[in-house]
Amino acid sequence: MHDRSPPAAPNRAFLCGPLLKSVSRSFYLTLRVLPARMRTPVGLAYLLARAADTIADTPLIAPPQRLALLLSLRSQVNGQQDDAALARLASEVAKQQTQSDEKTLLESLGPALTMLAQLGEPDRAAVRNIVTTLTEGMEFDLRTFPDERSGEIIALRDMPQLDHYIYLVAGCVGEFWTTMSRAHQPGLFAGHEDFRLAVLRGVRFGKALQMTNVLRDCGKDLRIGRCYLPQTLLAERGLRPGELLRPDASERARALLCDLLRVALDHFRAAIDYTLALPRTAVRLRLACLWPILIGLHTLLLLAGNDAWLDPEKASRIPRSQVYRILAGSALQVSCNTSLRARANRLIAQIERQLDSV
Repeated sequence: MHDRSPPAAPNRAFLCGPLLKSVSRSFYLTLRVLPARMRTPVGLAYLLARAADTIADTPLIAPPQRLALLLSLRSQVNGQQDDAALARLASEVAKQQTQSDEKTLLESLGPALTMLAQLGEPDRAAVRNIVTTLTEGMEFDLRTFPDERSGEIIALRDMPQLDHYIYLVAGCVGEFWTTMSRAHQPGLFAGHEDFRLAVLRGVRFGKALQMTNVLRDCGKDLRIGRCYLPQTLLAERGLRPGELLRPDASERARALLCDLLRVALDHFRAAIDYTLALPRTAVRLRLACLWPILIGLHTLLLLAGNDAWLDPEKASRIPRSQVYRILAGSALQVSCNTSLRARANRLIAQIERQLDSV
């Protein structure tokens, strides 16, 4: 077992090893299969973004204070040193954490920022850019939605606003991932146009995963005042955000779920194209892309068949045992485009049959 207690001065091995594993859950599995040179900058980006997310999601701290702390961390990621602000994060946010791993992460921000400064310039710029964009998504949440304890529910305005939001919190990750892949795997993309297409598909890859998260976690988010289902789509079906808490809400909003599942499926098709365009010899990168696609599609399949999808007690979550089966089964197919596309298409067809039955 890994010792999760931090050393006196957290070092790179601890940050990208035991600490990252303890706070990243399934992402750590993806990270471990990445080419070695990508692991440190990608892992560090994850740690910094996860720390920012912890700040943004600590309900015992008022949203304006969380926003100020979040913006302070963003400034420090971008090179503005502020030891006093780091001390405030440790004293004001870390002590509120019920999970010891989250507390350790916040207390390790100083060494993480030092590690960021030690990266080569291209990696440092890429990590700063992705963490900045991700924190803009967190800022969007804090400025858009009410205090979790207010009892109020606010919905996003329309689909363009939802699409912008899922870019900020996930689509940008596909962009970052593609940039890092090209930087650390020379020759991965044949030319500028191939890279440009990969970036566009990578953005949609990230959006696919975030749409899945939005739909899976909708019931939980509603209960803290956040409705990511756009007002315009709700109004078309005679629904208001507050009505989504009613016992019959899942049934009444079923058609809306189906429409958004189809949006997610279109993004997943781009994610599949992204993965199959990678060279067959890039086994590690392919696996790192394939796993979230398969897990995401299995989650959509659960959602499509979930008659209580807005009940947080019945959220569509894949059991850990099934995740491991997905990971193990994909290793044998990873280099065969025909087999991978057939597997993905079977899952998509199953989901579409569920949607067509409504």
